[in-house]
Amino acid sequence: MATSETNSNPTPAAGTQTLARGLHALELVAYSAGGLTIQDVADQLGVHRSIATRLLATIADRRLINRGQDGRYRAAGGLAALAREVYAGLREQATPLMKDLADRLGASVALFVAEADDAVAVTVAEPANSAVRVSFRQGGRHPLGRGAAGYALLAALPARDGEDPRVTDARRTGYVLSYGEVEPGYWGLGVPLTRPENEPAACLTLISASKELIEASIEATVQAAAQLGRYAA
Repeated sequence: MATSETNSNPTPAAGTQTLARGLHALELVAYSAGGLTIQDVADQLGVHRSIATRLLATIADRRLINRGQDGRYRAAGGLAALAREVYAGLREQATPLMKDLADRLGASVALFVAEADDAVAVTVAEPANSAVRVSFRQGGRHPLGRGAAGYALLAALPARDGEDPRVTDARRTGYVLSYGEVEPGYWGLGVPLTRPENEPAACLTLISASKELIEASIEATVQAAAQLGRYAA
């Protein structure tokens, strides 16, 4: 009996490793603007080319990625269909408000949510009539402990021992500013949203090279976040 139990353990571990590699491969392809070859993925995963081939073929079978004529894998329609359903209700409520805010302020506006230890941009609105655009990338992420979005999301969560003073201040004032922490040379404004219990923390974030524009946008962004919070309540 002891031998049988011992021999049964490697299978789940091997399956878990394969799943982790497959998810990592999908992530690598999804975040690559120009696509990746099989060898690119093999090198970044640290596996033999044959393993990368099987992983990518399996993911492509699910229509999540697609191999082009140049041999490079890119994100496919199945992945986009899944993404449309992520935070669909919040995105539907936020999008028109964000577009109006971006046009009025002349700055890109993003809706971020907290996922584990990351701030993730789930939708982005750009100003329609601005000659200069500094934009977030939808799906882009960075650590919670960095930048206006990260601090604003932490401020939307319960206080933690030893938290950054900017998070504590943001919880009191309703907003936080940062400079050069995610994009060198750019200012960020983060405003936490009021969310229903058990929903992920969220915030509105602006980015601009102009400190004056960011500071002048605080009141309007706080008001927009309060309006969106009322929708979500």
